[in-house]
Amino acid sequence: MTAAEASVIPRTATIIAVSHLSADTALFSLRLEGERPHFSFVPGQFIQLSMPGGGEAPISLAAAPADDGTIELCVRRVGRITTMLHNSRSGDRVGIRGPFGNGFPLEEMTGRDILLIAGGLGMAPLRSLLHALLADRDRYGALTLMYGAREPAAILFREELVALARRTDVKLLLTVDFVREEQPAGLACNIGLLPALLAGIRFDPTSTSVAICGPPPLYGCTIGALVAAGCPEERIYLSLERRMKCGQGLCCHCAVGDLLCCTDGPVFRYGDIRNVPGAL
Repeated sequence: MTAAEASVIPRTATIIAVSHLSADTALFSLRLEGERPHFSFVPGQFIQLSMPGGGEAPISLAAAPADDGTIELCVRRVGRITTMLHNSRSGDRVGIRGPFGNGFPLEEMTGRDILLIAGGLGMAPLRSLLHALLADRDRYGALTLMYGAREPAAILFREELVALARRTDVKLLLTVDFVREEQPAGLACNIGLLPALLAGIRFDPTSTSVAICGPPPLYGCTIGALVAAGCPEERIYLSLERRMKCGQGLCCHCAVGDLLCCTDGPVFRYGDIRNVPGAL
C-alpha cells in the first residue's frame, strides 16, 4: 500500500494485548496485517483508529512500530469510539490509517540536552520520543523527563518509569497534585504542579531542546518560565494532538490560525504559534 493509499484506506489491525495502566486508561498492542506491516514513523505523529460500526478517532502512537507491525496506542476512555476500543478484546480487529502529521525534529535535537515535560495523558506521545532518544542515547546530552499526574494511581507506565529511575543517564522527576494513597513502589513523587517542579531544576537553556505535551493549562504555566529562563522559542516544541479530528485537513476542527494541527502539526515550534490567538 502506498503512502497515499494509507491516508484514505484503513489497514486491518488485530488487537493482541491490552494492559490497563489506570482506572480509565489502557495500552493497546495491535498488529497490522498484510505483507508489509511496518511503516515509517516520527515520534509525535498520529494515526486514525477506526472501530467497526463506530467511526474513527485520532490517536498518537505511544511507541514506534515494531518490525513485525506491532503498534502501541495509549487510550483513555473518554467518548464513544474510545469506549468501544476499551470494550474490545484480544483478537478483535480495527482499522488504521496513517501515520499523519509532523513529529518531533530528532535531527535538530541531536547534540543538545533534552527536557521532556509531560502532563497526564501527554505522557503517551512523549513516550515515543523518549524511546527514540534512549535508542540513540549517545547522540544527545543530558536527558530529563518531568511528568505530572493527578495522583499516584493516575501515573502511566509505572514499571517503565521505575526502570527509568534506576538509570544513571536519565533524570526522572515526578509530581502529583495530591496523594490519597501510598506512593508507588520504586518511584519518588513530589506533591505539587509541574511549574513548581520546573522552577526547582537546573539546566542550560541555551543548549536545551524542550518537548511539551499535556492538558491546555500546562502550556501556559511552563512556556513562560522556559522563555524567561532563556530557552529560544524555536527550540520549544509543543504537541497539540488533542485538537485533531479528521487527520487530513478537511474538517478544519484543528485549526490554529491559518495552520492545521493534523497537517502542519501536531508538533509545533512555540515561536511559530506564539502570536496565534487561541493556539494554546
